[in-house]
Parts: sequence; structure tokens; C-alpha cells
Amino acid sequence: MASLTNHQFISVLITTLVIFKTSLAFENYTSVDVDLPFAPKHVIIINTLNPHERLVVHCRNKGKDLGVHALEPQEQIDFRFRVNLRRTTTYTCTFSWPGNAKTFDIFRVDRDDNSKSTCGICRECIWYICETGPCRARRDGGAPFCFSWTS
Repeated sequence: MASLTNHQFISVLITTLVIFKTSLAFENYTSVDVDLPFAPKHVIIINTLNPHERLVVHCRNKGKDLGVHALEPQEQIDFRFRVNLRRTTTYTCTFSWPGNAKTFDIFRVDRDDNSKSTCGICRECIWYICETGPCRARRDGGAPFCFSWTS
């Protein structure tokens, strides 16, 4: 009976490794956004504040602090990561400019890596930061998806 349990464990482990390896290999050949385990993501944040103010950005998730970055008008920062196995990956950023301090989840699996969300999946998530809130570019070139600030 114990050998059956070990056999099942090994089967699950091998299946998981094959899925992971497939998702790594698939990343190099796809030009479309797809829902894969451990999906690679690239977040780009661009300062598009109207009065041409400097934007201070500080992003982090539960295990990683990406530091504080000052962006002049039209400058950008970017970071890369993979969605975790439990699909709970979230990156929260604070955005500050003179007289303002705002917060927004710049990446959330339920919104940015979910084929059923209104925004769809983004492999490269390009965000324009405006006074009214962040806007995520659409892959098809249409009007961006704009959101209100969290705080």
C-alpha cells in the first residue's frame, strides 16, 4: 500500500515537472497571451501624468520589494516574474507625485491572468499612470482598460 502512495506521488511530481517544462518552452514560441501554469509576466509602468510631474513608484508583493523608483515624464520601469503555483500572485504599487499618494494592484491574477476577466490575460502588462488612475494597454490597440485608484 505504501508503494502505491509513493507511485502516485512520483506520478504527480513528474506531471507537474512536465507542465512546468512545457510552460517554459512555450514562452519562447508564443506571441499570444495564454493561460499557463507559472506563466511569465512582464509589467511595464509608464509615467503619463499630465502636468509633467515626477512620479515616485514603489512596488512589492508578499515576498519581494522592488524598491523605490523616480520617473520623469514618459520614463518607465519594468519587472518580470512568474505567476505562482497557487495563482495568488499580486504586486501592489504606491504612486506619489506632488500633493498625491495613490495605491493600486498593478498585477492581480484574477484580473491580469484570467481569460474570464473583462481585461483578459496579459503576458506583457503595459500600464500608463494618469492622475485619474492607471490604464492598462490593450493588445489589440483599442482603448486601454482604465481603473480607479485603490486609495
